[in-house]
Amino acid sequence: MKKILFIHQSAELYGSDKTLLLLLKNLDKTKFKPIVILPFDGPLKEALESEKIEVVIAPVLKLYRKLFTPKNILGFFGDIKKAFKIINELHKKHQFELIYSNTLAVLLGIMYAWKNNIQHLWHVHEIIEKPTLFKKGFIALLSLKCNNFIVYNSKATQTFWEANEKISKKGIVIWNGIETNSIEINHNDVLDIRTNKFKLNSDEIVIALVGRISRWKGQMILLEAFQKLIQSRTDIKLVFVGAPPPNQENFQEDLEKKIAEYQLENNVMILPFQNEIQKIWQSIDIAVVPSTEPEPFGMVAIEAMLAQKPVVASNHGGLSEIVEDNKTGFLVQPNDQQELVFALEKLLQNQELRTQMGKNGFHRVIHQFSVEQYVQSFEKLFENIVV
Repeated sequence: MKKILFIHQSAELYGSDKTLLLLLKNLDKTKFKPIVILPFDGPLKEALESEKIEVVIAPVLKLYRKLFTPKNILGFFGDIKKAFKIINELHKKHQFELIYSNTLAVLLGIMYAWKNNIQHLWHVHEIIEKPTLFKKGFIALLSLKCNNFIVYNSKATQTFWEANEKISKKGIVIWNGIETNSIEINHNDVLDIRTNKFKLNSDEIVIALVGRISRWKGQMILLEAFQKLIQSRTDIKLVFVGAPPPNQENFQEDLEKKIAEYQLENNVMILPFQNEIQKIWQSIDIAVVPSTEPEPFGMVAIEAMLAQKPVVASNHGGLSEIVEDNKTGFLVQPNDQQELVFALEKLLQNQELRTQMGKNGFHRVIHQFSVEQYVQSFEKLFENIVV
């Protein structure tokens, strides 16, 4: 049995957290034994432990913008000592053959692998254009000889980071997967959400954006487009599902102010993140992913397609690999409000088109983004790495 140490930068259940959980939950435990290090307790730890996976809490040496102050740098060196002590004990017990670092933010894996001559794999989920210093730093880290393998979550992510031959010769793309079995639509649940949570009339059409409320996720440009659409329609509602990152509550405050300025309080609502997100997807009519900067992948697009919803998405990053233009939805020019309006109008005016695009999207997810393909790709890679 091959022993692999997985190191991750969070214990929540957002994008990269979900992909790690999905991989470890479905990994063949007769061939691979995963041990996981997380920086703190949280829902991801609970979910992993419910699958009988050993989880250890330790500093993961996360890189962040405010790290470079005397106090934080001093704390960082203290965390190195503490983390290495914990991993030394784990390595003594398990004799790891591979260290898997999930996301670029985690530095513990590459540092320990280098010091102890263990093979290292970096699973890259990010496209980081700014600050430039961070981008250059990560390119240098990915280029290191002790970083043996790189997995990118999309071709767009791969293209962004392959800055030199040292990087390009050790990277492959594995698209994220999603569990596609046992997807059943409970019409009573859908009716309850549409009536009591969305406060809809029976004939209203719901446009939804699910994701962090942030600078680049596109909430504001979608609101501007909706404000134009509602001038000629009274049967539409806009729902934002998500919350801002910690200490960035100003993005939601700005969004709420703009909703009030347009007097759209009865037509637009903001809901916090929902645990049973598939029920939300089943209850909406059109999904929008209008990211103003490239998404490394775009998991919400897959979730919406699995629920047989058409997706309008920005035509850059990983989204352009997921959404098939004019087949599973529409790809629109990023930051182009008018093009977004046109795409939404086409779907609002044609229920048959919405239905057909939703069906096409569902079949695409089943054939291209299943958890089986996702996990099998990693298992094949692990088999080739650890011999």
